[in-house]
Amino acid sequence: MSKQIIIELEGMEFHAFHGCFYNEKRDGNTFVVDFKGVLEAATLPGDPSQSDRLEDTVDYGLVYQIVKDVMDVDSDLIEHVAGRIVRAISEQLPQFTEFSVRVSKKQPPIGGRCAWARVTLEHRR
Repeated sequence: MSKQIIIELEGMEFHAFHGCFYNEKRDGNTFVVDFKGVLEAATLPGDPSQSDRLEDTVDYGLVYQIVKDVMDVDSDLIEHVAGRIVRAISEQLPQFTEFSVRVSKKQPPIGGRCAWARVTLEHRR
């Protein structure tokens, strides 16, 4: 029986300039990114729940840095932002056997009240 380790980074907040409209590109908006990834313990160098060694897991700071680097490059659509995050994590952190990325945009300009627009992409190897 294989042990799975689930790593979540929730509520990574960024001020970014994603959007299709001029004011979104000029003023920016608040975006929140949530990440949930699965590691198969058998594929790791050691068992971090036993070893207490960073080398036996994935550095959460690296996940954050990947997301931040993507958020720093403007896109029109949050679907595109989420796709770029998925591709970057897939390439740079192959230890994750599956993961999901949710990108949320605060108060999107849709012509009425709306707290968030959200897109979630899932990736499996």
